[in-house]
Amino acid sequence: MKKIGYAVLLLLISLSAVAQSQTSFASAEQQKIIKVLEDQRLSWNNGNLEEYMQGYWKSDSLVFIGQGGPKYGWQQTLDNYKKGYPDKKEMGFLTFNFQEIRMLNSEHAFVVGAWHLKREKDEPQGYFTLLMKKIKGQWKVVADHSS
Repeated sequence: MKKIGYAVLLLLISLSAVAQSQTSFASAEQQKIIKVLEDQRLSWNNGNLEEYMQGYWKSDSLVFIGQGGPKYGWQQTLDNYKKGYPDKKEMGFLTFNFQEIRMLNSEHAFVVGAWHLKREKDEPQGYFTLLMKKIKGQWKVVADHSS
């Protein structure tokens, strides 16, 4: 009877390890995407919008969709961030929760996640979907829909 108990325990441990490996380990490209987004988060938390914007495609074709509808262009996106978050206090402390990073092909990925800002006066939060593209060997956000 003890042998069966040990066998069941070993089986459960093995299944747990397999399940964890399937959910914990991202592909190399997914890890690169996470690094870009984490670098953005750290830049945001340091109050540096220009550095934060390095994760975006520096193009007039970049699209950001927020409450005001679609807006185009890297500079327009930066200007909108500066207007909405004029100082580090307004920027607060940003965290992300990545829910899915789906590789569409070797040069495109779709990211779904949640964002949360902790500030003195409030804690706004919402969701985002990103289309990311590998441009000159680097992953960049080419479309951002945040709500």
